Amino acid sequence: MKTTLSSLLLAASAAALAACTSTTPNLDRSFGQAVNQAKAQQTLNPDASLNSDPVSGLDGVAANAAIDNYTKSVNAPPEKATVINIGGGLIGN
Repeated sequence: MKTTLSSLLLAASAAALAACTSTTPNLDRSFGQAVNQAKAQQTLNPDASLNSDPVSGLDGVAANAAIDNYTKSVNAPPEKATVINIGGGLIGN
């Protein structure tokens, strides 16, 4: 009877200790890796902020003209398009 009681007590204490353990250490170990991997795959040059050389290829006058043309094209309303209906009539201009 004493061995049965001690084995039952040992089993109960093992079950109680097992309930106290964390079940997520494997999940917590890799938490955030998918986000870090996606950021790394979307970064072309991770050291770009360390480059102090000026951008080459376009002078200031040409760059300013390109920006002005872009701004004008965005602000101007689109031209009305001429649509040909299936019945053959013209709609628009």
